[in-house]
Amino acid sequence: MEASLQIGRLAGIPVKLHWSFLLVIPLFAWIIGSQILLTTELIEVLFGVPIDTTLITEGFNPYILGTVVALGLFVGVFIHEMAHSLIAKAKGIEIHSITLLILGGVSQMEETMPDPKVELPMALAGPLTSLAVGVISSALVYVFAAVDLDPGIAGVLVFTFGYLGLLNVLLFGFNLLPAFPMDGGRVLRAWLARRMPLSRATRIAADVGKGFAVLFGIVGLLLLNPILIIIAFFIYIGANQEANYLRYNILLQDVTVADAMSSPVVTVEPTTPLSRVLEMMYETKHLGFPVVDRGSLVGIIALADVHKISPAEREAMQVRDVMTRNPTTLLPSAPLIDALRIITGQDIGRIPVVADDTLVGIVTRTDVLRVMELREEV
Repeated sequence: MEASLQIGRLAGIPVKLHWSFLLVIPLFAWIIGSQILLTTELIEVLFGVPIDTTLITEGFNPYILGTVVALGLFVGVFIHEMAHSLIAKAKGIEIHSITLLILGGVSQMEETMPDPKVELPMALAGPLTSLAVGVISSALVYVFAAVDLDPGIAGVLVFTFGYLGLLNVLLFGFNLLPAFPMDGGRVLRAWLARRMPLSRATRIAADVGKGFAVLFGIVGLLLLNPILIIIAFFIYIGANQEANYLRYNILLQDVTVADAMSSPVVTVEPTTPLSRVLEMMYETKHLGFPVVDRGSLVGIIALADVHKISPAEREAMQVRDVMTRNPTTLLPSAPLIDALRIITGQDIGRIPVVADDTLVGIVTRTDVLRVMELREEV
């Protein structure tokens, strides 16, 4: 995930902070600090434990405690994501990283075809871990209330762990809502997939997720709650992306790059003038060409590269002046879904296909979409 800073590794998994995390901590600290008396009363009622507010309300302590609770919440979110990742890792799925960001955390995993037998325990692991953290935090409330501590210090500890217990139990309940692609939505898909094809199970789970997103959006607008509106937006987009991702995997299953690539390939040399490259684009209707020097692929040039140069300067420039060097390549035997991931992930239009250090073809975004369209008709 872009704009993230790696802060360490745990169990071999890189842990990152997204820049949005730096925005949400002060926001949460302010929200918690400004409502601290109201929250204290709620915790007293829920846990049946009196809370001394002497230190809680003194000076800047409400906002300091707000910061502590906000950081504690994200520690809980991290543990939640770590539980997902450890189960996935035990099932043989590669975990690229865990990133903390504005709406919580996300585990970046190897993209594979969903397996209901793997997805069900992996999806349940996060919410159940949040429940465990919530129960432990809540139990500590009664411990601190019972031991002989200064009333002000005991009040601070009861408030902090009571709040964290409440938040983690709410996190457990919220994540189990069947709003795909949240954990509850994945549990729903895994359950449905035991009774019907995976594609249909995904479509139903995604539709349920979109329904929840619309509901959250309407409630957020009525209550003027921007957090609910943001959550609604991400759930709707996520459900749509997940459904499309599975559709692509199913349509491109067992299709290799060799099945879709164009061959032979129109190439240019590093010394080809840019003006000639533009002429070739008009002639061939291709918007990019591999660059080959003495039989070896050395780069790729696209229309976007040429557009970076003003028309006046193009006359004096050659392909080697603007080409992308060391382009991403694929083997003919590579799955076509890998080409789609690279094209969408790197926002490029074409990938050279190389076998034994020899350029044997090129696969473009259009080639991938054409194969998908053909297979949909089958």
